[in-house]
Amino acid sequence: MAVFDWLLRAGARVARAFAPLLLAAGVTALAQGGPAAAPSAGPTAQTEYARVELLVHAPQGVTPGQPVWLGLRLDHAPGWHTYWRNPGDSGLPIELQWTLPPGVRAGEIAWPTPRKFPLGELANYGFDGTLLLPVPVTVEPGFTGDTLDVQLHATWLICRTECVPEEAWLRLRVPTQSAQTAHGSLFESAWAAAPRALDGASGELRVEGDRLLLDITGLPAAWRGQRLEFFPETGNLIAPGLPWEQRWDGARWQASVPLSPYRSESPTRLAFVVAPPPAEAHGPATAGVRLEWPVAGTWPAVAAPPAPREPLPAPSAPAGAAGPTALGLGLALLGALVGGMILNLMPCVFPVLAIKVMAFQAHGADRRAHRVGGLAYTAGVVLSFVALGAALLALRTAGEAVGWGFQLQNPWVVAALATLFVVIGLNLAGLFEFGQLAPPGLAGLQLRHPVADAFLTGVLASVVASPCTAPFMGASLGLALTLPAAQALAVFGALGLGMALPYLAASQWPALARRLPRPGPWMVTFRQAMAFPMFAAALWLWWVLGQQTGMDGAGALGLILLALAWLLWALGRPGAARRWLGAIGAVLLAAALVWAGPYVGREANAGATADTRDATWDAWTPQRQAELLAAGRPVFVDFTAAWCVTCQVNKAAVLSDADVLADARAANIALLRADWTRRDPVITEALAALGRSGVPVYVLHVPGRAPQVLSEILRKEDVRAAFRAAAQRQAASAG
Repeated sequence: MAVFDWLLRAGARVARAFAPLLLAAGVTALAQGGPAAAPSAGPTAQTEYARVELLVHAPQGVTPGQPVWLGLRLDHAPGWHTYWRNPGDSGLPIELQWTLPPGVRAGEIAWPTPRKFPLGELANYGFDGTLLLPVPVTVEPGFTGDTLDVQLHATWLICRTECVPEEAWLRLRVPTQSAQTAHGSLFESAWAAAPRALDGASGELRVEGDRLLLDITGLPAAWRGQRLEFFPETGNLIAPGLPWEQRWDGARWQASVPLSPYRSESPTRLAFVVAPPPAEAHGPATAGVRLEWPVAGTWPAVAAPPAPREPLPAPSAPAGAAGPTALGLGLALLGALVGGMILNLMPCVFPVLAIKVMAFQAHGADRRAHRVGGLAYTAGVVLSFVALGAALLALRTAGEAVGWGFQLQNPWVVAALATLFVVIGLNLAGLFEFGQLAPPGLAGLQLRHPVADAFLTGVLASVVASPCTAPFMGASLGLALTLPAAQALAVFGALGLGMALPYLAASQWPALARRLPRPGPWMVTFRQAMAFPMFAAALWLWWVLGQQTGMDGAGALGLILLALAWLLWALGRPGAARRWLGAIGAVLLAAALVWAGPYVGREANAGATADTRDATWDAWTPQRQAELLAAGRPVFVDFTAAWCVTCQVNKAAVLSDADVLADARAANIALLRADWTRRDPVITEALAALGRSGVPVYVLHVPGRAPQVLSEILRKEDVRAAFRAAAQRQAASAG
């Protein structure tokens, strides 16, 4: 029937118009993320666990050809530490981003000698106490300013048992004509703590099997007989926490260090630091020596890399967080395929599938059209999931903290999808026909390209379906983000194939297609009924937008949709009414966009979302979690998002249950909710540290134990059992 041809063409036409824009909007908004513009700042700042200060040392003033040094002083809170250029098994190095006037250039950090922080079978390299990081500055001959305006954006990861990412904007104005020596003693101490070059040292570095052998002669005589520390500047090269052998033979020091099983490089030349153990339990390490020698021998084959270091690692792998050794690629592909098939039952996918069902009926007995349409739809789904996966991997590689489903963290993408579903719903309900709005030539073009229609419907299904994948394959997606790019994209492709598989099977095998009802008058009623799933999907997205932007944003979108509905209705009227009613609709829509449009992307007021209004739950932050664990309280974290349907079901059916909440109170468990509705790099990093890339994720932290990750599909009995076990462990510890 013609009406169903128009339905198929209408859905594909809208998908063609919006889908590339939706993907581009999500990726562009994330790619343009990063540090905001520098706020008003001074030379000092106080964060939760550190005090930082920007210092300068210029004995002859800021003059071309004279020594000028800048430095970041960082005073750690007791028990906390930050990281060296090679952080060891986990962590992130301190990073300094300078903004200096023309003619002035900052060099690299003159790193002090680090100390080792053992963590069970792991070890990190870093600093505690008071730290000064000196940075040499080059003043070019053309610089003649009276004042040197220095701005610094410093970022660091500070850890105790939990880790917290922190940052500070610092600014300092330095008179260029006067000497700057007030902090000279601090700089002298920092230079003294830096590893020094060692003339006269000889020896070699050699790889034998899975060990790196060191043979050095000429180290300081005062070190002889002491057990030394070895710090390679290349990260992920050795296993710093594993036992290793060393011995002295007169002035000759020899060591055998285990290589990392996840080594990612095979350097032919290695810079490293050797140092004696620190004299004090805390504070500056003993200054070492720095050598850079070629590496002899044959490196073993490079293993698959481990999960990337993230700013919120736990010392040991959390229970339930699968990694490459626990979950093979084949299992990940199978999990992705099954998870994709289950996606067809999710309410966020069903409205789009309604279009495909009606397209099936429209083709009737045309078997070739069925087969070609099924293949095109499958291609659209698979390629879209691969494209989303590639965008996610690219953003991760560029340093962005993003996770699966990231496109729905952008309120403009949510608003565009809601608008798309309303337009399709109004068309299905019979308010207007796309053919009345398009030139006759366009309708003919659409009829000549049904394959493109099917392909773009698959694209639309993929865009709205991807946030629903986490409940069924969180571990597989988490693994995919740690695999080489080709293997990771294979997992994403398998997810898309699983989602398209039921429709593909029905399109290729006549026996399945024959079970479908024959076309007839009932299809007009079915078409109108299919408008309601579209409106339901739009209502869900409207609610998601309200969580992201508050009621102002949701109300603004409602006003825009009302004006758009008027315009579509008016353009479907016959005769002169179309012109004057359409003009009114165009004016209303333009006014709504100008007046209400800015509210759509606006950030919600703090505490305005439904997730933080519940007095039973506190908002999650790394600092709050660390404080509670340090005080001896267990912590249960609900990683959630408004656009995650499974999250909302679990919240209503389990996490709001009176018995579950009573067990939490009895066990003195703090309930924290991490709301990922809008992009939050800190939450993304916490999820990655748990081996996950999407929500929901439920984690129970008990002091002194590895985190326990519960199933994404919650059962009340499982949560209560976990809470009771935590209470028993707390009672046993107290006894």
